[in-house]
Amino acid sequence: MRALRPVMLALGVLAVLMGLLWVGQGLGYIHWPASSFMLDQREWAAKGALVAVVGVVLIVLNRPKRVG
Repeated sequence: MRALRPVMLALGVLAVLMGLLWVGQGLGYIHWPASSFMLDQREWAAKGALVAVVGVVLIVLNRPKRVG
């Protein structure tokens, strides 16, 4: 399980960043790429928030356990 920690951390960080990008696109704050079908679509903001939360959960679960 210890060998998976870096992978889980990387997946968590990527999920948070991707989720925040989707939220920004869905709410119309980020217009990149200009031809994206996700621009100004609230549905993608909600999906992005969910992906970001999953990423945070992965990061939190990945923290080392305290001993003592």
